Amino acid sequence: MQVIDRPRRSLLYLPASNARALEKARTLPVDGVILDLEDAVAPESKVAARDAAVAAVQAGGFGSRELVIRVNGLDTEWGEEDLAAAAAAGPDAILVPKINRASDVATCDARLSSAAPGVALWAMIETCACVGELPAIAASAASTRLAAFVMGTNDLAKESRARLLPGRAPFLPILSLAVIAARTHGLSVIDGVCNEFRDLDVFQAEAAQGLEFGFDGKTLIHPDQITPCNRIFSPGADELAWSEQVIAAFALPENAGKGAIRVDGKMAELLHLDQARRLVAIGKAIEAQA
Repeated sequence: MQVIDRPRRSLLYLPASNARALEKARTLPVDGVILDLEDAVAPESKVAARDAAVAAVQAGGFGSRELVIRVNGLDTEWGEEDLAAAAAAGPDAILVPKINRASDVATCDARLSSAAPGVALWAMIETCACVGELPAIAASAASTRLAAFVMGTNDLAKESRARLLPGRAPFLPILSLAVIAARTHGLSVIDGVCNEFRDLDVFQAEAAQGLEFGFDGKTLIHPDQITPCNRIFSPGADELAWSEQVIAAFALPENAGKGAIRVDGKMAELLHLDQARRLVAIGKAIEAQA
């Protein structure tokens, strides 16, 4: 089972060129901040945004929030320098767009050879070409820094010409395949953004869908999405209470060596014990961040 080293319920995209937004991000109740050099930044501002992202990482002040830099693709005029600058800055992770195959992960990993060991590589899952390659891309985590998939549903919609409507029907197979591939190889997997930042009912329905599919959390485009996102992706009080009961019951001497026991009138197996331990660990990590 995948070991989650920290909560990743909510990750907010911010244009690295927006100094005011970066300062505000240091106070928001978000699990992670993605300093964007790609979609949210105009071509004429790319270099300035890169410098601002590096300065923000070096200045710190983000507390327990995970700090990620999303670079431009390596096939763009900014990609190589973005990756080099991000590697030198040393954020928690570097998010690379348009990953199509395992060899793309290997190429990015090689470019990050000088980065500190703790700098992870995250891959955007947002092209038609990558869908059939998801197992191989995820498997490359065994020999690279790859640690997470981040869904890019807007780009998938653009490239496939499918409609990105409430319910996301055309994308459900891809979402499921991405989660399965990620879990097979111990990766975190983060759902894509919801464009409806003013309609929180639509957002909450989509976030709940992501939770049902097994995502660790969701990428966000507006601070108003943070609180409902954190709530949806946090273990509930009932879940935590049940998990504590399962852990305690399996720890009893009379249950030593058993693969299945009865807990409060319900059957609990060792797989439920693993799930319980994970939920409790996440709950404690969330509490520690508060």
